[in-house]
Amino acid sequence: MSTTDRPAEAADGTVLPDDLDPVEASLLQHLAELTPRTVHGSDRPAIDRMSAATLLEAQITSRLIDHTARWLRREHNLGHYTIGSAGHEANAAVALALRPTDPALLHYRSGGFYVARSLQAAQTGTPAGDPVDDILRGMLARATEPIAGGRHKVFGNRALSIIPQTSTIASHLPRAVGLARSFELGQAAGAAMSWPADSVVVCSFGDGSLNHSTAQGAVNWAAQLTHAGHRVPVVFVCEDNGIGLSVPTTPSWVADSIAGRSTLDYVPVDGTGPAAMLATLPAVVAEVRRTGRPAFVHLETVRYLGHAGTDVETAYRSAAAIRHDLDRDPIRFTAELNVSCGTCGPADLVDWYLDLRTTIRSRAIELADEPALADAAAVVAPIASMTEVKPAPGQRPDSDSAGLSGRTMAQTINHTLAELLERRPELLAFGEDVGRKGGVYGVTRGLQKRFGPDRVFDTILDEQSVLGLALGSSLNGMLPIPEIQYLAYLHNAEDQLRGEAATLAFFSNGQYHNPMVVRVASYAYQRGFGGHFHNDNSVAVLRDVPGLVIASPGHPDDAGPMLRACVDHAASTGAVCVYLEPIALYHTTDLHLPDDQLWTTDDNREVLDPTGARVHGDGTDLTIVSWANGLHRSLRAAKMLADGHGVSVRVVDLRWLSPLPIDQLLEEADRTGRLLVVDETRRTGGVGEGVVAELVAAGFGGRIDRIAGDDSFIPLGAAANHVLVDESDIVAAALAAIDPAAG
Repeated sequence: MSTTDRPAEAADGTVLPDDLDPVEASLLQHLAELTPRTVHGSDRPAIDRMSAATLLEAQITSRLIDHTARWLRREHNLGHYTIGSAGHEANAAVALALRPTDPALLHYRSGGFYVARSLQAAQTGTPAGDPVDDILRGMLARATEPIAGGRHKVFGNRALSIIPQTSTIASHLPRAVGLARSFELGQAAGAAMSWPADSVVVCSFGDGSLNHSTAQGAVNWAAQLTHAGHRVPVVFVCEDNGIGLSVPTTPSWVADSIAGRSTLDYVPVDGTGPAAMLATLPAVVAEVRRTGRPAFVHLETVRYLGHAGTDVETAYRSAAAIRHDLDRDPIRFTAELNVSCGTCGPADLVDWYLDLRTTIRSRAIELADEPALADAAAVVAPIASMTEVKPAPGQRPDSDSAGLSGRTMAQTINHTLAELLERRPELLAFGEDVGRKGGVYGVTRGLQKRFGPDRVFDTILDEQSVLGLALGSSLNGMLPIPEIQYLAYLHNAEDQLRGEAATLAFFSNGQYHNPMVVRVASYAYQRGFGGHFHNDNSVAVLRDVPGLVIASPGHPDDAGPMLRACVDHAASTGAVCVYLEPIALYHTTDLHLPDDQLWTTDDNREVLDPTGARVHGDGTDLTIVSWANGLHRSLRAAKMLADGHGVSVRVVDLRWLSPLPIDQLLEEADRTGRLLVVDETRRTGGVGEGVVAELVAAGFGGRIDRIAGDDSFIPLGAAANHVLVDESDIVAAALAAIDPAAG
């Protein structure tokens, strides 16, 4: 239906506005023509009239918000590119099947769910604000928006237990499964959980997103956990409108790919059958709550107004297909149900729709005058304080460690994890091979036996699931320390840190946090093992994630205090910390000579203040800056320079790769006027680039040199030495820095 052939009035004589788009015009025609006789007898079950009325109110309210967003952009140049919920309003019935306290992680088309839960909460006396104002403020990017504070248009509300998500590819699903899994773990640990122990987690996503590896992994993980006998009370809601962006979904693919799983209950739901939805969905949720067995709700929907605000749907869909979808409008069928139940008449519906349309438009104009985020400080405020790691005074190892000396890096981390597990009952340690085996390198050996399989345990071999459990359990009162077995494996799941973990506080304005410390066995220099996937020297993907803290101890003296500092920092601020452990130094004991034991530690030598950089030596000729494996090689090179060349060097161990301790580095560089950065990561995108850039920006006027790993993947065996920095490289670069003519 084009703009020119819209009806001037509805079938009952009601005069209609002249700016209706085809979706509105079609719906209002249907509403005006309704009579109780048009509703089939099979659609007249005994149903709660309040639920039917609430469902209709939520659906119409959500639809009008989407129309208003388009009107704001078209007529007033207000608002931003957003993805609407029009056609997906059947998801409001999912909200009504749940408790208002059940945690929800919502798809970007879940406006109906959001409004329905708001109405549901209001009926139970829970103050949760006005859903119209909430969503409009998000679309307008107003700082008054209650969850993201104008940083994004997301569905989130702490009072409604809706955890904000920005994902467009179902990357929130591992978190949802992890949260569902955390209830059983939390009960076993006696943790103070954020939601009732019998909660059900719901997550919604699109049919196109189901094909993403993250979604497939999460569904598989939930099914596997159930197969293993665990409770996983999660309801997956796949909102299937038959098209992803402009690409049609293969017919029957969603059902064919899911329905055959023996440990996942597949429930098809027609979004145009409101009576059946209001009867079926509560029963599905009740069964998930009772058994802990996950369910997959395949909710058939339609999509109106294109993929998003700027989408021109006619470029890839036929006019006939678009017209066909107008006859499947979920609001039309919910209205029929309400007319059949006697809650309202057709004329009442049309008048109500038009009155609410005017009200929401007027409210949108009012909200447009509210403030936006004023400056950069306001934008970054939720994460600004999360990167400043401070020492926790008085936190020392337990007395049972007395007399333990000569501990290696691996032994120190093991000992510190045991101490932390003893001190913090909410702490969990898990990952691939972490439990019974005790890790590939023995770092977690004996911890499961001491603390039990509910606190130290193995996961499936999927890094997205490992981090998903951390994301979910940390929302629910626990403090997870997941292990990623190798740095290269992190790339399988880096979006779980970038797009999920690090963004949560930002897009919830600090109302939600997921504190965790991610241990990663890292870097190159392993001998006789691996190659690329076990020797990865790139951390660039981590260093540009806002709010992420990156710790990387090199000496066993620092390993325990820095791990404690990360755990205490995560617990006190909600921060996400990544703790990079140099594999090649796990079992190293010596520095210069065999059995010198200079690369071991005991309680008397552990560093009291683990924050900032650490300086080794007081040389006056040259300052070397490095960390992790580079620290070990730099200290060896420093002795060679002193013994063989009379060069006096001080070595600065960065220890923290984000944020960099620039003030300390500047001070130490100024002491000698010459700086050599020894960077074990790659020349392009490596940590050294950041060090040099920051020092130049801070005004260092001396000489700066840098050596780094080559821009190469790490080959197997001795060939790795060709692309990595060694002591001879450091010595040569140091001599050239001191006497350029000699170099």
